Amino acid sequence: MSADLDSVFAALADPTRRAILAMLLEDDMAVTDVAEPFEMSLAAISKHLTILSRAGLIAQEKRGRVKWCKLEPDALRAASVWMQGFGQFEPVNLDAFERFLARELESGAGG
Repeated sequence: MSADLDSVFAALADPTRRAILAMLLEDDMAVTDVAEPFEMSLAAISKHLTILSRAGLIAQEKRGRVKWCKLEPDALRAASVWMQGFGQFEPVNLDAFERFLARELESGAGG
């Protein structure tokens, strides 16, 4: 599982791959359609798609002469479960912390 998790996080580390995943949230897409909004070659996009496929985040299939990409949302489950383990900590409210420090400094200066 650790290797799978590593490959998912490695795939998600790149902004182009995250953008591709966001595009595939809408619907399956042909590789050429995936490549269209990016200013890079089709070969470069294919490399990104290969990394996403190896991480299990997308599936690719040939339909006729066209290669299609489809999101595999279950692949994010392990990463999500791992990240939820850090949810046990309360988020820090920086504004409240700043007010607390100001009160402490005021009471310390006056006494």
